[in-house]
Amino acid sequence: MDFTIQTEQQLLDLVSEFRIDAGIAGIIPFGSGHINDTYRIVNIDPEGHDYLLQRINHHVFKNVPLLMNNLVNVTRHLQKKLAHLPQSAIEKEVLTIIETRNNQSYYLDVSGNYWRMFYFLKNTRAYDLVTTEQQAFEGGKAFGKFQAELADLDTDLIKDTIPNFHNIEFRLNNLDKAIESNKAGRLQEVLPEIEFIRLRANSMFEILESGKNKILPLRIVHNDTKFNNVLLDSNDRAQCVIDLDTVMPGYVAYDFGDSIRTIINTAEEDEADLSAIRLNLNLFESYTRGYLQESVRFLEKSEIDSLIKGVLLLPYIQAVRFLTDYLDGDIYFKIHSKGHNLQRCRAQLALVKKLEENREILEQIIQTTWQHYQLEN
Repeated sequence: MDFTIQTEQQLLDLVSEFRIDAGIAGIIPFGSGHINDTYRIVNIDPEGHDYLLQRINHHVFKNVPLLMNNLVNVTRHLQKKLAHLPQSAIEKEVLTIIETRNNQSYYLDVSGNYWRMFYFLKNTRAYDLVTTEQQAFEGGKAFGKFQAELADLDTDLIKDTIPNFHNIEFRLNNLDKAIESNKAGRLQEVLPEIEFIRLRANSMFEILESGKNKILPLRIVHNDTKFNNVLLDSNDRAQCVIDLDTVMPGYVAYDFGDSIRTIINTAEEDEADLSAIRLNLNLFESYTRGYLQESVRFLEKSEIDSLIKGVLLLPYIQAVRFLTDYLDGDIYFKIHSKGHNLQRCRAQLALVKKLEENREILEQIIQTTWQHYQLEN
């Protein structure tokens, strides 16, 4: 049974289950995420902590205790790393999990819904669309540093919260099932998109196969590095990587590719006017510089070579996922209008086409930047 918020008192009752040190001035919905429901808890004391209360979507994340154990392991590891650095501000640079009154990392309500709480990071901002080279550079630094700081975390400690999340074989199999079942009766209108996807399917297996063959090392990676998952401060300097639910073992190219998917695109992820989708190569170069500045010391050459493959793969995977959900009747992603998932799919496929046309330029930027930082180190 799902929980539907009806009154502020219900939210206040939930908040009372956590160890907070605040009088509450208000509770307001927060954010625009597709998956979880989030509320900002406003402190009466403007100098005190605000909080984020979040209902975890247990239909997406089937094993919430496992997910929260991942978050505890990751955040503690990052906090220990920062504790050894002068002038670090741990509460600002790493998500802080607020425990329940029973010393747990989450609260299970009577309806079977899972809730958690974090400190709200004040005076930060997140961008759905990158507009400056500084923003892109700082985003690259944030995710490169995130990977570097987790490079020595035992991969066995972190479990899959969504198995096969970036497994293209799994995603294409799901699309085939959706095509065969045609649950929503929408198959005939998406035949061009299906053809586009199938024509490129074989080339999209390269990262997966390299991982299986031990050419690429398994790392702890974020797996959902769209640009709005890094918070910048009021000066547009990287402060904190957020939305850690998909932190799992994987390959660095997944993170790089997903960031580029949202940074290089001149339009929104769900842009309806496909002619507006173009590439901003300056933002790509800036992000690449920031990312490799932080990550070059731990990356292997095979991982550098895989980055361009991730750039092509991640918008392709996202298109496959949006199309699968559209054919299944829009049961996974939140939508804002009829046909929204199809609109998202078409925008991502248009981006794939633009990236293919500029592949040589993009690869040259990656390799030149890597060589530059290799010389510095």
